Amino acid sequence: MSATSRPSSSATSRARNSGSALSAADDFTHRIAGDDDVPAIIALMRASIEVNMADFLSAEEIEAAKETMGVDQTLIDDGTYFLIESRDEPPVLVGCGGWGKRRTLYGGNHTVGRDDSYSDPATEPARIRAMYTHPDWTRRGIGTLLLDLGEQAARDAGFSTIELGSTIPGLPLYAARGYEEVETYVHQGANGADNTVIRMVKTL
Repeated sequence: MSATSRPSSSATSRARNSGSALSAADDFTHRIAGDDDVPAIIALMRASIEVNMADFLSAEEIEAAKETMGVDQTLIDDGTYFLIESRDEPPVLVGCGGWGKRRTLYGGNHTVGRDDSYSDPATEPARIRAMYTHPDWTRRGIGTLLLDLGEQAARDAGFSTIELGSTIPGLPLYAARGYEEVETYVHQGANGADNTVIRMVKTL
């Protein structure tokens, strides 16, 4: 793994997309994920990774990215993982994502190098974690809604800063929401392809 500094985002990256968030709040419902939801979460994640990332990454890079993506059981155990559902009957799972009160920045249960100890809200950031949108429901404000939910929950828990590990496809959304680039990590996947993760930080 290598790390390199990246320049701060421009003022444009700090713009809010509150209109989309309000629209999404009207169009969808949200709830906290439970253990019974894991199979549906896995299916959504797989679809999101395979389809949504294809415009940005090669097939080999997508396979490498899977090594640092997937379900993180600690988020479900902590009650910090949100499911976004349509208002259909029965509802359709269209997005998932949450926030972490532990030191792990990104990754699933299988990801090596995790630190699952709890962060100190007085001195350490919370983390936005595991954001995915179903490919049939993109550009509907779901990502913005998930960020709103996670950021507010982190504030309520006493955190004053929040950070995340962004993939290349996720960078435009996070930059638009005021997250600033700090470092870029390039992991080499088992297949030899690069897996790029960008650490970004925001003041709550």
